[in-house]
Amino acid sequence: MSTNTALDQLFVKTRAENRAALIAYIPAGFPSQAGCHKVIETLAKAGVDAIEIGYPYSDPVMDGPTIQAAATQALENGTGVTEVFAALKHATEQGVAAVVMTYWNPIEKYGAAKFAQAIADNGGSGVITPDLTIEESDEWRAAVNTSSINPIYVVAPSTKPERLVKVTDQCGGFIYAASLMGVTGARSGISSGAGELVARLRKVSDKPISVGLGVSNREQAKEVAAFADGVIVGSAFIKAIQDAPDEESGLAAVALLASELAKGVREAR
Repeated sequence: MSTNTALDQLFVKTRAENRAALIAYIPAGFPSQAGCHKVIETLAKAGVDAIEIGYPYSDPVMDGPTIQAAATQALENGTGVTEVFAALKHATEQGVAAVVMTYWNPIEKYGAAKFAQAIADNGGSGVITPDLTIEESDEWRAAVNTSSINPIYVVAPSTKPERLVKVTDQCGGFIYAASLMGVTGARSGISSGAGELVARLRKVSDKPISVGLGVSNREQAKEVAAFADGVIVGSAFIKAIQDAPDEESGLAAVALLASELAKGVREAR
């Protein structure tokens, strides 16, 4: 399927500039509904290329403690599908490519076709579905085809070679390479796991590859941007907000981190 979303256009642009894209993750409704919108504005102004809006879920099996705590707070703030789409729309209005990251359950509950169309209607480029396998994707594939949005699947270092071909074949926008890393900031973990996975992906696909793995500073962003098309940062932004004494300080910390990471991706090649 061929699409021409803002995300597709972004990777054409960053490839022409010979650099990786910087992608930030923020859960909808965190630290509050209004606060989330301010974080989105701050990220866009500070040089982030794309934003992933997290759909807070009560049983986030694949998220670490930082994101889990943020999701819990977002749910306590009454975040549901309406707030997720509002945050998505707000991000696209800032002129950045934006996607939603969600487990399959909320999509199924809302209706796959309706969910995909709502993404498109709110200016979104696509959806990252970390727990959806391609074998169970028939309904979702039909929905994204109709709405012309990007279906983004996640691959890991444990994904077998023949499966990489099948999964990447179904990906749109970019391939999400999740590299398992022991501790955030363990430098050796970044190069080995992620680099090897990206190299394996390059053999089977020419689609953009974005890496999410606990990048938290300019040096790590630079390291990953040397071999990946996109660098995804989530926990570090959330932590900056959680550690701040008030909203204003949190936004300042987010702006500083985003501008440092933006420099990192631009220094890589």
